[in-house]
Amino acid sequence: MRAVDDPVRRTRGRPVEDNVLEAAWLYYVEEWNQSEIAERLAVSRATVVNYLQQAREQGHVELRVDPVVFNRQRLSSALRERFGLASALVVPGSTFSMTSVARAAARYFPDLLEPGDVLGISWGETIYQMAEQMLPRAIPDLTVVQMVGSMPSPYIFTSESCSTNVALKLAGRVVNLYAPAALSSPEAAAILRGEPLIRRHFALLDTMRKAIFAVGSMGADSHVVRSGIATPEEVARYGEMGAVGVLCGRFIDRQGRHVEGPIDARMIGITPDRLAGLAAGILVASGLDRIQAMRGAMLAGYADHLVTDEPTAQALIDLGD
Repeated sequence: MRAVDDPVRRTRGRPVEDNVLEAAWLYYVEEWNQSEIAERLAVSRATVVNYLQQAREQGHVELRVDPVVFNRQRLSSALRERFGLASALVVPGSTFSMTSVARAAARYFPDLLEPGDVLGISWGETIYQMAEQMLPRAIPDLTVVQMVGSMPSPYIFTSESCSTNVALKLAGRVVNLYAPAALSSPEAAAILRGEPLIRRHFALLDTMRKAIFAVGSMGADSHVVRSGIATPEEVARYGEMGAVGVLCGRFIDRQGRHVEGPIDARMIGITPDRLAGLAAGILVASGLDRIQAMRGAMLAGYADHLVTDEPTAQALIDLGD
């Protein structure tokens, strides 16, 4: 045990922030264990755990995933070779875990950003969780742009909340899309697309260099149904037309091609082809019900960076061509 000098007297009346900083320094730099830090600061071990959590959340300590190491993993190498990816971060473990995948993306994807980037943000629970778990980091002159219109939703992970939260964590400027994701008629959507504010938004999206997105499933209880974008009958119709999943509110087939159907003329948002050819397209997804759509997004060239978990990665490899 390391020696300490009268810790109670030394820390009495001390600001909590000082304890947080000292705990973080001792743990991450000096490599003390939590019990030693607790004795040093005259607090409980549980308090030290809380201090370390605060240090991460407040950005005093930044934990990063080394993509070079993780890209050497067997499944990562197989995915990169199969789909021509620049990187594939595969979260180790035997279970599907959207939470772990979102956390990994939160640590990884900011490293792909550069000053002056225009970053497109999709929507969904995975993207929302990712934003919640991101650590504060300032990316100079970053612009974060909402790629899909808003929707009345029972969820907290609306389009605007996803883009706003990412911008807040990265100290960037957010440009939200002030339009519904799906209108009541093609005529109403056409009128709205002609509005100067909406035209300016899509002109900004034309300058987008990087994007981060998930893919959605097509069940009757899927997000695209519960958010009000499509009815179960419309989803079934898209399935009959070859759709296997949802990307940015649009339906795609096994090759990632946009399947146009009954709701497309009413939609306000980018189409999947806009994601092709970006400097970085980052797909964050997990689950067997998303495998086909993930495969399509990678085959079509929308995603050249992937964050997923081990069971999903294995299922992608087993899916074959």
